[in-house]
Amino acid sequence: MEHFTKVTPGTQVSLQDHDPRFRDGLRKNDDVVRERREAALEEMRVLQERLYAEGRQSLLIVLQATDTGGKDGTIKHVMRGLNPSGVCVTGFKQPTAKELGHDFLWRVHKRTPERGMIAVFNRSHYEDVLVVRVRKLAPKRIWERRYEHINAFEELLTECDTRILKFFLHISKDEQKERLQRRIDDPARHWKFDEGDLYDRRHWDNYVEAYEEMLTRCSTGVAPWYIIPADRKWFRNLIVAEIVTAALREMDPQYPEPHFDPKEMTIP
Repeated sequence: MEHFTKVTPGTQVSLQDHDPRFRDGLRKNDDVVRERREAALEEMRVLQERLYAEGRQSLLIVLQATDTGGKDGTIKHVMRGLNPSGVCVTGFKQPTAKELGHDFLWRVHKRTPERGMIAVFNRSHYEDVLVVRVRKLAPKRIWERRYEHINAFEELLTECDTRILKFFLHISKDEQKERLQRRIDDPARHWKFDEGDLYDRRHWDNYVEAYEEMLTRCSTGVAPWYIIPADRKWFRNLIVAEIVTAALREMDPQYPEPHFDPKEMTIP
């Protein structure tokens, strides 16, 4: 059984082969978990500062998951040490009438990161091959073509110096049931509960099929998908933090050279 995986382009993905409870032999309160997490977050903070100062490249992080999959929690815990001036988070909900008047990528493209920025998508353009497909909001002849459109769109972004990381937060059906029940039982979480979540849960198998095709057809060399075991929130956060940090390290942003000679500057 696979665990957290970078999906190789051309691989046929079956989510049954991926254990959502995998923890790599680690335990939540282990010192090694804390040390790895804090090391990743600190390095990410330093690299983001350099990325923002450099202003030559950008990073797009895409989070997709079933309802209660942990997208909000991942953003809260993994991005907590970053400079808010250099991070933009966008949640893609049901399209507005104006957005529906354009092509499906229109509302997404204008939210992609400018140079120097990190953009985080809580849901994304992939809703148009997931919800649209399962809820039959468009005929197959429409959403079927969108895989190619998405791959071309992401290739365009990478050619314009945007690095793309895509995370599928993989939870089990049993774990989703527990999380939904907590939203019902806890008054402080009632605002998170949507009866539409129950509709989607009844179509769990259809969503699994849609996710598998998304992962199979849209993991590319320039924009790979990562399947993250997400039943254990602490492990999910650790792995996402380490992957994001490794990507920023590979991008190797540098502080720009000063436009003045510091040795000749005197503050009166």
